[in-house]
Amino acid sequence: MTMDGVISFAGGLNAPPMPSGSAVAGRVASPRLAVRNLTMRYANGHLALDRMGLSVEAGEMVVVLGSNGCGKSTFMKCVVGLNRPTGGSVEVSGQDLAALSGQALRAARMPIALISQNANLVKRRSVLANVCSGTLGRHRTLATRLGRIPKSEIEPSLSFLEEVGLLHLAHQRAGTLSGGQAQRVSVARALAQRPHVLLADEPVASLDPEAADEVMRLLRRLATDDGLAVVCVLHQPELAVRYADRLVGLRRGQLQFDLPAGQVPMQQISTLYVS
Repeated sequence: MTMDGVISFAGGLNAPPMPSGSAVAGRVASPRLAVRNLTMRYANGHLALDRMGLSVEAGEMVVVLGSNGCGKSTFMKCVVGLNRPTGGSVEVSGQDLAALSGQALRAARMPIALISQNANLVKRRSVLANVCSGTLGRHRTLATRLGRIPKSEIEPSLSFLEEVGLLHLAHQRAGTLSGGQAQRVSVARALAQRPHVLLADEPVASLDPEAADEVMRLLRRLATDDGLAVVCVLHQPELAVRYADRLVGLRRGQLQFDLPAGQVPMQQISTLYVS
């Protein structure tokens, strides 16, 4: 089932506990996300991705930079399984999603959550109800189809709201929130899926600078403290340099660099945006 702004996968999600610690403090032996030779050629012949590779470990935050049309959104869609790549592999926790389809694909992509550019909350419902909607992939019942919240998910969802600093707004209508608050609720909703890999597709594009910093600090903390593998697409290089462990540059579907954030000069980043 697809919820607003978050991919909620059918079939249940019983993810193991996430490890603590950061990518710097101690990395695991195998990556949470491993993309190898990912290629996407559309039916009209356009090559959107050309043998792209990317590896992200638990506790690591990677930011993907590039101009409009460079392949960033296509990359995200291929990773989450919305697009079927024409070549390469997408391994999540050791399982290749690109080789699967149907129920097998739905089960294998359960450890992935996606945050979109817009929070897309159900404005007439409470903040808590919106967060609980991220759990519906684990609850395929008549009651949930009628909009009821599983009682077993209320307490965990409150804890996710506390993690994003919005517990005090749990029973407020989502339509009353500011843009930054709404995006933080969408992060809590993604956390309710209990993912291993968190994808954020331009999560601060519609926010003012202060709210954008709040969301980026939150994503950074989820990687460092909760051990999530975070992949974030941004159009703001200054935020990328400030918060990411690594920067990945895309241009015309090809990987231009994959380096520690502190080792990428702004001049090299600027070349990504030259037409």
